[in-house]
Amino acid sequence: MAASVSTVASANKVTLSLNNSVAGISVPSTAFFGKTLKNVNAKGASIPKVPNRSFRIVAQEQEIDEKKQTDKDRWKGLVMDMSDDQQDITRGKGMVDTLFQAPTGTGTHHAVLQSYEYISQGLRQYNLDNTLDGFYIAPAFMDKLVVHITKNFLKLPNIKVPLILGIWGGKGQGKSFQCELVFRKMGINPIMMSAGELESGNAGEPAKLIRQRYREAAEIIRKGNMCVLFINDLDAGAGRMGGTTQYTVNNQMVNATLMNIADNPTNVQLPGMYNKQENARVPIIVTGNDFSTLYAPLIRDGRMEKFYWAPTREDRIGVCKGIFRTDSVPDEHVVRLVDAFPGQSIDFFGALRARVYDDEVRKWIESTGIEQVGEKLLNSIDGPPTFEQPKMTIDKLLEYGNLLVQEQENVKRVQLADKYLKEAALGDANADAISTGNF
Repeated sequence: MAASVSTVASANKVTLSLNNSVAGISVPSTAFFGKTLKNVNAKGASIPKVPNRSFRIVAQEQEIDEKKQTDKDRWKGLVMDMSDDQQDITRGKGMVDTLFQAPTGTGTHHAVLQSYEYISQGLRQYNLDNTLDGFYIAPAFMDKLVVHITKNFLKLPNIKVPLILGIWGGKGQGKSFQCELVFRKMGINPIMMSAGELESGNAGEPAKLIRQRYREAAEIIRKGNMCVLFINDLDAGAGRMGGTTQYTVNNQMVNATLMNIADNPTNVQLPGMYNKQENARVPIIVTGNDFSTLYAPLIRDGRMEKFYWAPTREDRIGVCKGIFRTDSVPDEHVVRLVDAFPGQSIDFFGALRARVYDDEVRKWIESTGIEQVGEKLLNSIDGPPTFEQPKMTIDKLLEYGNLLVQEQENVKRVQLADKYLKEAALGDANADAISTGNF
């Protein structure tokens, strides 16, 4: 330590001028700052006035000559380093004299975080390009989403833009998938949340998580990349589904937190952290099936802009063409398939396409043997089996579609819970099969 102090004492001094006053503050120009940094005296450099509320020392570009850096420079490339601070601290721990490092346990100077802890686990990364070849985005859906996101990034005079866009509608209509397509089209990697994260055994944890995810998205925006906070199935996690649904403290705090963020989108604080530093405004996109189950003040027009998504026949045909785009199904057959099942949701046709592969899987199981299925799937040297793409004809698609509809009708017709709770159905285990003639 004595050697370190003497090193600093013998170093050249550079006087800094802050707020047009020389306070005698000096910074040592030792090897710690790099060998290629040029000394700048107080007379030759004009340092802008720094406000009292923020103090930063920023290296100017003209003071650094990257061409003169050599391999012997210990800190070569540090100027262009764009990596994360936590990783820098972890790599540099023990490599610098203790004089220049804070003591252990003082916040971020003590590298205790792992990579998966400070990189958001809700960040959705897309490996596909944004050309969206073969995928269909409904024009009305895309218009509503793109306009809402764009308005939240604009500064419109005397206009209060709702922060939250609530997209709701029937089950399986492609709300989440259409949102992801629009995000990819705009080059946005959203911070994702689901309804399952809105409840916890610890009171206040879901509300804190919403604030954390919001601030993570705000940090991404501050760095120059567009981002949104996307919450799937909000009504399932924060709504009241009938009188038997338990309404917990976390439900109340989730509603209250979203209301507070919608009212103060640039001042979102974490518990125990209260400062006046503003964060970036982050658009919030939520999906659900019935927003009437949510707290009414949350969904009022000033806070949430609501969009009811009910795809038209053209939308359903366009999405189904994207589903069967690799199967060489003619467009006229897709139109006929959509018209044959008008009451079904869009994901019905995705499940229908998956059912066509059942015959190929049965053939492989028969040729392999049931006893060898596990070995072939998990421990095979040759890897998992591959299948040729089955030929999808309109007759086969209609056949499997009718089978799916029949299973849906069985669920609606045979309501065993009501029978077992309201009746003494002790000897009627096969009543439905007997009445339909399938027994």
